[in-house]
Amino acid sequence: MITFLSGGTGTPKLVRGMRRHVPDHEISVVVNTAEDLWMSGNFLSPDIDTLIYLFSGLLNTTSWWGQEGDTFTTHDELTRLDSGEYVAIGDRDRAIHILRGELLRRGMNLTRATAHLCASLKVRAQVLPMTNTQVETIIMTGGREIHFQEYWVRHRGTLPVDEVKRRWETPPAATPEVLSAINSAEAVIIGPSNPITSILPILECGGVVEALESVPVVAVSPFIGDAPVSGPAAALMRARGFAPDSAATRDLYARFLDFFVQDTRDTVGVPGATRMDTLMNREGVDESLAAGILSLVRGT
Repeated sequence: MITFLSGGTGTPKLVRGMRRHVPDHEISVVVNTAEDLWMSGNFLSPDIDTLIYLFSGLLNTTSWWGQEGDTFTTHDELTRLDSGEYVAIGDRDRAIHILRGELLRRGMNLTRATAHLCASLKVRAQVLPMTNTQVETIIMTGGREIHFQEYWVRHRGTLPVDEVKRRWETPPAATPEVLSAINSAEAVIIGPSNPITSILPILECGGVVEALESVPVVAVSPFIGDAPVSGPAAALMRARGFAPDSAATRDLYARFLDFFVQDTRDTVGVPGATRMDTLMNREGVDESLAAGILSLVRGT
């Protein structure tokens, strides 16, 4: 079993490559849920859906969110009616949100609701929410608080970030399914997702860090030099008091990390790191990177 800790873009690309070497039923993905929210009466879990769509063959791999070939009739009409729906939700994508919301309203927890969706779409991998309780990533900007989705989608990451906070009513705890996926793993791979908003929320769930200390862990840097491959990771790292680079990322995971992978072009030196091509914007790079990581773990 190979287990990933994942956000919504960088790590799913690596998961796609890993599927060339490991069958889906031997892959588990623990997914960030701190970007989830209710919108238009339905429940969005964007990072979970990216993985579900990847494994079911539905993912739009141009945008790395939503379903390939989806239409936006309902969203366009809601926009015309000034509904305030600032996330462009496709019509088929919305069906997933509707069903998830209904399952949650019936009393089903997020892990079971996700398993229900995976079964409906014939997903053989384990896609696991990091926790079953609500967690939100909040951005402090200009003296006000906004949800991460509002910062990133509505404002396209253009607002200054004064602080990044996590909000919850109940301190989040990892689910038994998450801890089992970690404890039974041949290796846990932290993909090149945003450390602050994708990976740290998972590590902040009770039990996760302690479980990671007992298994081989590989982390892939999302940075090349002082710039992320994509997304707002640099601004968010600075807001948390970290340099936006591979060395700071390595330090964030130091307590439990066994192997650290950074890009061959990265100008920031990290002692003990393994250099690989991590820029998965060309065909075959994801597959080669996955193979390199497996060789690293297996000592081959």
